[in-house]
Order: sequence, then C-alpha cells, then structure tokens
Amino acid sequence: MVDILHRIGIKASPEDVTRALTTIPGLAGWWTDDTQGDESVGGVIRFHFPVAGGGFGMKVLDLEPGKLVRWEVVDGPEEWIGTHVSFELSTADEYTIVLFKHEGWKEPVEFMYHCSTKWGSYLLSLKKYVETGQGDPAPRDLQISNWH
Repeated sequence: MVDILHRIGIKASPEDVTRALTTIPGLAGWWTDDTQGDESVGGVIRFHFPVAGGGFGMKVLDLEPGKLVRWEVVDGPEEWIGTHVSFELSTADEYTIVLFKHEGWKEPVEFMYHCSTKWGSYLLSLKKYVETGQGDPAPRDLQISNWH
C-alpha cells in the first residue's frame, strides 16, 4: 500500500480550519462548489467535479474538532474505493498545521500521481479559503491536465 502525504500551515485557528473541513459550506469553499450530504460522523458527503465528470462519496469516520478529520472513500473511481483521507491538525506559532494523508492506495498508478498533484493544489485552496475567505474550488481550480 502507498499513500499521498502533504503538509501545509494555515494562519488561522484550529477551529476555523476544522469548520472548513467539516461543514458543507466550508468544503464547497475550497474543494468543489458541488458538495452536499451529511457531515456528521457516519454520514456521507458527496463531492462532484464537473470537469472530470465524476465525484466521490466520503463516509465521515472520525471528527475531533481542532485535531482530526478522517473519511473513508465509499464511492468514486475504483482506485479510491476503500482508501482513507485524513487531516490531522496541530498548532505551531500562529499556524494551524495540517498533515494530510490519502492512504491505502494499492499501487502507485499514474492516476495516483495526478491525484497527488491535485490534492496539493486543493490544500493551497484550503489555505487561501481559510486565510482570506476565498478559495479556488472546482470548477475554478487549477487545471493540471485532462484526466480520462
């Protein structure tokens, strides 16, 4: 198994970052405009991406405000099903540090390379959203290539 890992510092409180990671308006502010579902533990949040023509269903597994958000992918591309996405939060000086992990990939296929780059761009959108109130969610996100 292989994982996608990223680290980013956001000049905001852990509570502000938690809101961006756990509410439908927050998630729509940095990942994709088309976000809906049940953001409570055990619920499923659905993310649709018009450019890619697809989406993901994420079951909320863990939610510890200011500390951890963890999902299981229950719907989406075959490579994603059964993988886990987590955001671990801590503080350092005036930053909330986000340790991002998309774990459980069976092998490092080309799609994983694409997703790693896209996750990096979306984490920069998260930072921008929390710090300024305006992120770059899909469909206004950075386009890195066509994916089929």
